[in-house]
Parts: sequence; C-alpha cells; structure tokens
Amino acid sequence: MSGTEHTKDTARVVAGLKAAVHNPNVSGEAKENALKRLEEMGQSADPITPTQSKATQSAAAEAHEKNVLRGYKAATSNPHVSEEAKQHAREVLEAAGIQRKLDTHSEEEHQHRVLAGYKAAIHNPNVSAAAKQHAREYLAESGVTNLD
Repeated sequence: MSGTEHTKDTARVVAGLKAAVHNPNVSGEAKENALKRLEEMGQSADPITPTQSKATQSAAAEAHEKNVLRGYKAATSNPHVSEEAKQHAREVLEAAGIQRKLDTHSEEEHQHRVLAGYKAAIHNPNVSAAAKQHAREYLAESGVTNLD
C-alpha cells in the first residue's frame, strides 16, 4: 500500500452500526458487537438524531403511518396486486378505521373514473406536457374522442 492512509468517516461508521443493530437480518452476535462499538464511540443505538425533538419524531411517525395506509389503499385497486394481497390491504384499512367506498363500485365505474382523471389531466396547468400527451394517447386507445 502507498504512503496514503485510508480514514473512515465517523458519522458513516456510526450510521452503519446503528443500521446493523436495527436490521432484523443481522445476527444477535453482530448486533452485540455493533452495540459495543457504538458504546466505545460514545453513541447510542437510537436511530433518532439528537437534533430531532419528540414532536418531530411523532410527526414523522404519523406521516409514515399515513404513507403506509396510502400504499394499502393503492394496492386494493392495482391490477398487478394479487387477490390475497388486496384482501390483506382491505383488512389493514378496516382495522385502521378507513372505509373503502370505491370497492363497492363496478369495474365500469372505475374505468369511467380513470378516463375522467385523464381528461382532467389534459386541462390541468400543473401537469407536464409529457403527461398530457400520455393522457391523450391513453384516451385515444380507449376510444375517447371528446376531450372536453
């Protein structure tokens, strides 16, 4: 090796050790070693940085939960999701107190809403030109000629 010495970024080492402690795929022995190294470095295994307040942590957890539930909502109408996964998503949403009124609509009603969404995108000034073009193509393929 040449005369240059490789140094590690302490912040990255700490982040890696914390990740190991919280990773369910890491062995117990490796977690213990990571905890010991963190302790030697004067760090805790808490993944929350010192600059985050309890209010920030709570808001972040709430935002994460909302995003997870949005994912379950999306899964219930995604044609690439299995029926078992859709059923699981419905159960999670029901347990969270969220009603899925769209589940009561027919496929025809769903398709009508999809087409309406594409029509709305064409007239929305916040939609990119590429997205508007995609909407026009989708509508043309679906046989829609009236874009008003």
